[in-house]
Amino acid sequence: MTSPRMTSAPGRIDAPGLTCSDECLLRPGNTNCGGCGMSVGLTMLGRALAAAGERCTLAIPACCGIVTAGAFPTTSYGVPTVATTFAAAPAFATGLEAVRELNDEPGLVICWAGDGGTYDIGLATLSAAAERNENLIYICYDNEIYGNTGGQRSSATPTGARTTTTPSGKTEEKKDILSIVAAHGVPYAATLSIAHPEDFSRKLATAIALRGMRFLLMHSPCPTGWKSEPGESVELVRLAVASGLFPLYEVWDGAAYRLNAEPDGTDPAEYFKRQKRFAAADVDLASTHAFCASRLERLRVLAERFPVGEDAG
Repeated sequence: MTSPRMTSAPGRIDAPGLTCSDECLLRPGNTNCGGCGMSVGLTMLGRALAAAGERCTLAIPACCGIVTAGAFPTTSYGVPTVATTFAAAPAFATGLEAVRELNDEPGLVICWAGDGGTYDIGLATLSAAAERNENLIYICYDNEIYGNTGGQRSSATPTGARTTTTPSGKTEEKKDILSIVAAHGVPYAATLSIAHPEDFSRKLATAIALRGMRFLLMHSPCPTGWKSEPGESVELVRLAVASGLFPLYEVWDGAAYRLNAEPDGTDPAEYFKRQKRFAAADVDLASTHAFCASRLERLRVLAERFPVGEDAG
């Protein structure tokens, strides 16, 4: 576990006196790639915690997020951080939360995991924690690949995307992880986009204010894996929302729905064109349009028939 007690020298952890609130959650000088959506998400999480007057402990499995910490005795995190096994971040976090409750300590326990440790390798422990309604916030930064190990496909990889293990393009559809978690009846599940900061911040504030299992799915651009320009990361995820490729919505108790943004008719072809992981021949635009329209209509119907109450965040 890395300690929040650090000196003014970036990252050293050998001097007392500072608390988590004295440092950024993600500290300057880290080695994350330029244009990394995960870095933006961590910064926004830090701001949301500060706005709520909260502290946190992070539980991070094998992923870019734990490499971010750097090598001992330095750390790029300004909060206590536990490096967990790949498959068991929610199990580790459950233990951390139990100890926090026993000791009557303030603060939140937050899982911060990539899609590999969420959709695939960590799905069993995520499902178990959701079924038990553990008092955790679980945030998946979804960059749609195993980014830390060279860019292999995950079940979050979209159809047609080329990775090191799908050099001709992935043939399967992307797994709908938010629906899977919401089906457990957890108090709160929502999608996040770094291109919509006000919506992002509101959803973080909602999750922070609740108890029980809260699941947040963040679309996280990875210029290295997506073969995109670092300066276009925010624009890429904006295009994903605008075209309907990544809908922004919330689910309460697995039953009540709220759609947060309507696509504006943007052609998803622009999204695909800006990433070299997609070849024009591998993208079926007609099927993409049909799928996005069908999913949007489904979410509209759910939000109309099962609306969120006025007292919700």
